[in-house]
Amino acid sequence: MYINFWYPVAKSEDIVTYEPFRTQLLGQQLVAFRDSDGAAHVLSDVCIHRGGALGKGWVRDGTVVCPYHGWQFAGNGKCTHIPTVDEKSIPARAKVDSYPVQEKYGIVFAFLGDLPEAERPPLYEIEEYSKEGWRANRLVVFEVNAFYERSIENGLDPSHNEFVHPAQGSPTMAAEIRQKPLDTQDGPWGSTTVVRYGKERGPEALGDAAPLRTDPHASFSYHGPNQLITWIHFGDDSKFQQYFFEAPIDETHTRIFFINMRSFMLEPENDGRLVKVNLAIAQEDIDILEALDPVFTPSSPTEEVLVPSDGAVISYRKYLKQWKDNGWHIDMDTLRANHLNRAYAIPCPERRTSGNWVLKAVPLVSVTEEKKAATG
Repeated sequence: MYINFWYPVAKSEDIVTYEPFRTQLLGQQLVAFRDSDGAAHVLSDVCIHRGGALGKGWVRDGTVVCPYHGWQFAGNGKCTHIPTVDEKSIPARAKVDSYPVQEKYGIVFAFLGDLPEAERPPLYEIEEYSKEGWRANRLVVFEVNAFYERSIENGLDPSHNEFVHPAQGSPTMAAEIRQKPLDTQDGPWGSTTVVRYGKERGPEALGDAAPLRTDPHASFSYHGPNQLITWIHFGDDSKFQQYFFEAPIDETHTRIFFINMRSFMLEPENDGRLVKVNLAIAQEDIDILEALDPVFTPSSPTEEVLVPSDGAVISYRKYLKQWKDNGWHIDMDTLRANHLNRAYAIPCPERRTSGNWVLKAVPLVSVTEEKKAATG
């Protein structure tokens, strides 16, 4: 799992002014709440006094209150009130990590890392969102008992559809490209692969409402380690464009925020039917993902037999290595070893400009040490 990317925290409707929302991302507990002006904030959940869970407290006067001793923390992470200390004597160390927030598509996103604003990877932009000629289904959130990298790789795999997805009509890659290397185009934060499919199809969940496949092709993209984009084009006027913002809860659980855009069947009465179809397709994937062995993505290509149709997966792993080489990869082995005797926090941008933090930042994999270990 990686710091320094945007992650979905919760549906906008779940973050309110009258109570905190507690959740977990990247193996760390977080708390979200709205201040008196309605602005959303996301903080590290651990109170730096005696380890209370801020997310189990309450919201008062636009601050989150620790349920253990009543310490109050503002949206910027600074403690504003300690019942047993004069306001002028609040220690400078009385602060928790506060993360940049964006609220889009009905989702509250947090930038979980310490990069300054000018250096941060952008949140993926859904250009057709709210545009005429497109309709978004209601936001769907579901959880998978699987490692998020496995989920992203599944979405980048064009050859599994004919075997896994009868609800889609079991689409088969076009014969002329099926056994050839895929054309993958790299970008600054990921790559895009375009694949053509055959026009034949089996029975599918949409039944007679399924669009004609006059020019069936799809593109598979990823943006950062956890944002998956799938564009499914049946023809010029019939398109699904799907966006999966994935939240790694921990190493074996993933929460997925799913937005489906469509350019056909635009009437609101079709929303429920299409959500049902998409959930059926998602369940077909989940059944595969939750049974994969090993749980984690193999650490070496020699532990799998990869073929040309795995080109997008290979590209994804190449970018993961780049981000690991940047020093952004969380050292989960150290976290597991210390989880009973030390609380950590995902570092926020303010750590770049101020010190005196109580909690240590989550440990990151040392690329230098890893290379030394690999060479003996």
